[in-house]
Amino acid sequence: MITVPGWAWAATAAAIGCLLVIDLLATRRPPGFSRSAALTAAWVAAGAGFGIVVVATLGGDAGQQYFAAYLTEQALSVDNLFVFALLFQAFAVPAACQRRVLLAGVIGALVLRGGFIAAGAALLDQLSWASYAFGALLLAAALRMARGGTDSAPPGGLVLRGLRRVVPVSADYDGMRFVTRREGKLAATPLLVVLVAVDITDLIFAVDSIPASFGITTNVFIVFTANAFAVLGLRSLYFVLAGALRRFSYLRQGMTVLLGYIGGKMILAPVLHIPTVVSLGVIVVIIAGAAAASLWRNSRQARRAAPSAHPDGPSARPDGPSARPEGPGARPDGPGAASARAGVRRLPA
Repeated sequence: MITVPGWAWAATAAAIGCLLVIDLLATRRPPGFSRSAALTAAWVAAGAGFGIVVVATLGGDAGQQYFAAYLTEQALSVDNLFVFALLFQAFAVPAACQRRVLLAGVIGALVLRGGFIAAGAALLDQLSWASYAFGALLLAAALRMARGGTDSAPPGGLVLRGLRRVVPVSADYDGMRFVTRREGKLAATPLLVVLVAVDITDLIFAVDSIPASFGITTNVFIVFTANAFAVLGLRSLYFVLAGALRRFSYLRQGMTVLLGYIGGKMILAPVLHIPTVVSLGVIVVIIAGAAAASLWRNSRQARRAAPSAHPDGPSARPDGPSARPEGPGARPDGPGAASARAGVRRLPA
């Protein structure tokens, strides 16, 4: 049993707070791709560095558990980015506001996940069958993914309707404010709707990812810190991968195998003990295999598409079909161009 003293919790909380402040100062001005990539690398280095500290202070077994849980959470969290992109597109969130939403969303996600982890640990401690329930939940999630189902539909419309029952919601953005005044009364802006939707989305995904971490270790400190460092890097990772997420074509298949493995491990734990180092290796192989398969498919599709780009082909002619804009969004005077120039979207009345 790994015992974590109170001072370790306090020191970890202080370190996470300092890292958040540094990240906030580094992004006071909207960073470009290169700076976002550097921030993502810094967060990954911070997560790995914390793992080394865990190895040095709590032992090698604890370190293996941390890295296995961290890699699992990091891989599963990438799926969140798809939904964030859909939410920002659906509500036409200005680029300058997206970082503010993600920063507040990350802080909210840490609080919500912390409560979720505490509740899960209490269930595992008090109910002997809780591990079987978590394992069955993960197997159900894996089966849903294998069948092509998805839990990534953005809950923006539901959040908007629910929030309107509590507080008036303005139709337009008001800079970077979450709350504004309309006719002397407080009203939520669409930015607050998006923020609530982001946190609800993360909580929905946590229903799969947190039990997956408990399938690796039941130590609350390791589960929380693995979640924290995986979630903290999502903000910068979004701006690195937002335009390339669809290229990870085998991500969902990899996550299906990962959830199925951990769910089976939890259910079979009383009769089959799998060492943490084996689980860590399996997780690395699954993630690397999904990434390698995606890259192979992308390169194969690129080779197949190469002949169509020949100068003598019909797609290369200036007057060919591909050179003519199609659809209302492509016309300079069409509604798609008008919304692009406006940069904001009015919410439905």
